[in-house]
Amino acid sequence: MKLLFLTDNFPPEVNAPASRTYEHCREWVKAGVEVTVITCAPNFPQGKVYAGYRNRWWQVENMDGIRVIRVWSYITANRGFRRRILDFISFGCTGFLASLFVKTDLIVATSPQFFTAVGGYFSSLFKRKPWVMEVRDLWPESIRAVGAARGREKWLDRMERLELFLYRKASNVVVVTDAFKRNLTERGIEASKVAVVTNGVLPEKFPPRPKCARLLMELGLENKFVVGYLGTHGMAHKLDFILDCAPKVHPDVHFLFIGGGAEKEKLLQRVESGHYPNVTMLPPVLKDKVADYLSITDLALVNLRKSDTFKTVIPSKIFENAAMERPILLGVEGESQQIVERYGAGLCFEPENEESFLQQLDRLRKDRILYENCQSGCAELAKDFDRRRLADNMLIVLNNL
Repeated sequence: MKLLFLTDNFPPEVNAPASRTYEHCREWVKAGVEVTVITCAPNFPQGKVYAGYRNRWWQVENMDGIRVIRVWSYITANRGFRRRILDFISFGCTGFLASLFVKTDLIVATSPQFFTAVGGYFSSLFKRKPWVMEVRDLWPESIRAVGAARGREKWLDRMERLELFLYRKASNVVVVTDAFKRNLTERGIEASKVAVVTNGVLPEKFPPRPKCARLLMELGLENKFVVGYLGTHGMAHKLDFILDCAPKVHPDVHFLFIGGGAEKEKLLQRVESGHYPNVTMLPPVLKDKVADYLSITDLALVNLRKSDTFKTVIPSKIFENAAMERPILLGVEGESQQIVERYGAGLCFEPENEESFLQQLDRLRKDRILYENCQSGCAELAKDFDRRRLADNMLIVLNNL
C-alpha cells in the first residue's frame, strides 16, 4: 500500500503531534507500507526554521524509510490569532498542491489545525482516493474553551460547520480518545466510521533511569524534589495557576518548566521578577535530550485549565513520563483522570484548585510507599499504551479501506 500523510508537525519538532505521526509512520514502513509525509519546514513553537532547513517550496528527505516532502508555508510563532490562522491556511494550500504530485492509494490528514484536513479532502477529490481524518483535538471547540477567539463567534460557528463537513466526507475518522468518539457520534457522525487510536509511547525510548547528575549540577537542583513540566506553554495549560501556587509549597520542591508557546513570555516575565526562586524555565530541548531532562524530575506535572472540553483529552506527556516511572501529578478531569487512577500511576487534583494541588503534591513528596506504588502503576500504564501496538491498530483501520 502507498500511503500519503499530511501533517504540519513532524520531527525534528518534538511536540506530541510530530512524535505520534513519525512513530506511527515508522512502524508502518516496517510493515511494508510505502509512506510519504507532506509537512512544512520545522519551526514549532518559536516560529523559527530549525538549523539545517529552509522554508522552500519543495524539499525532500528520507527519515527511517519515510519519504518526507517539506513545502513552503507562512511561518509565525505559536501565538497571535490572525497570523496563526494564516500559517494554518498556507500549509493547507501548499500541502494540497504538493499532494497532486504524489502517487498514493490512501490519504491521511491530521488535525488540529483542520485546514490540513481541508487539504486532505481536496486531495482525495482530485486524486479520487479515500481519505482518513485523524482528530487529535476537537478544534475549534478547544479554541472556544480557552477564550482565544473572543469576539469571533460567527467565525467559530463557520469553522464548526466546516468541521462537521469534513467528518462526514472522510472515509474514516480516527480519534485519540473514547470521549472524542462520543462527541462525534452525538453530533451525527456514524459510529461505524469512527475508530479510537489513543496516544502512547515507545517504552525503549524512555526507559527508567537514574537522575542525570550533570543536569542536576548545571541547574542547581541537587537535593531538590523536582516537579517537571515539559511541553507547550499555551492558554490551555494554565501554567500561571502553577506559578500562583509555587511560593506556597515545601522549600524542597522546585518546579522545572521546559518548552515554548503562546504564554511562555508572560510566564517568563513573572519568573524573572525574582518572586519565584523555586521555579526554573528553559526553552524547548532537542528530542534526543528529552529523556535526560525527564530523568531529573521526581513528579510529572500534567495540567490544563478547568473546562468541560478538556475532560475529553488525554495529554500525551502522561505516557512518556509513565514509561520513565515518574509519577503523574494530574490536573485534568475526565478520561485522563480515569486512566491515571485505574493504573495508580499518580494523584489527581481538581484543575485550578490551589488547596487540592498543594495537598496532592505534598502527599507524593512525603509518602515514599505511595510514591513507589505510583512508579509501579506507571510501568503498567506504559506497557499497555505501547505505540507499536497502537500503530498496528491504526494500520488495520487503513488497510480496511
